[in-house]
Amino acid sequence: MTAVASTSGADDGGSADATDLDQRLAALIGQPVGGRGVSTGPDAVNVPMIRHWAAAFEDANPAYVDPEIAAGSRWGGIVAPPLMLQTWTMPTPTITGMAERGGVPTVTEGTSGLAVLDEAGYTATLATNSEFEITRYLRPGDEVTASTVFEAISQEKTTRMGRGRFVTWVTTYTDAHGDVVGRQRFTILKFDPSSAAS
Repeated sequence: MTAVASTSGADDGGSADATDLDQRLAALIGQPVGGRGVSTGPDAVNVPMIRHWAAAFEDANPAYVDPEIAAGSRWGGIVAPPLMLQTWTMPTPTITGMAERGGVPTVTEGTSGLAVLDEAGYTATLATNSEFEITRYLRPGDEVTASTVFEAISQEKTTRMGRGRFVTWVTTYTDAHGDVVGRQRFTILKFDPSSAAS
């Protein structure tokens, strides 16, 4: 579903520019968000990472941390906390050069579709919403792959942050057999900080 709509310009030239932008944004729907499109986790689902996650969130659910109790549960063994889903496909960060990359933890390949919005003046980013759909619990040994595509880009909105557009993408997570194990829908506001109300 796409929610790209026209924005009126101050004159014919502005209207033409707005129409061109809308067309470029509409063309992004269904396309990969990043240059790679698909990312495979550097490690399979594993007990040490599950244990560290559970400790960080003080989640003592025995299905995550106690092999004996987990074995007698409906899961039949250790499972990963559902919201770890995104964790398994995160690439190993490259510390060197992170400041020069604006805090981006990895060296990206190719050009992101978000560059279209940057070029149009929507240079700032604010995360606004994240939703997870869990199809099944992951188990140690599962190998996870993620594919992220643009789902919707709104018409221009006037917000307290400035004029901007809401951008939603969907990440589909699959296992080594290609079966879907979950999805994440993530929305950001790309906005022009110079247009914020003073």
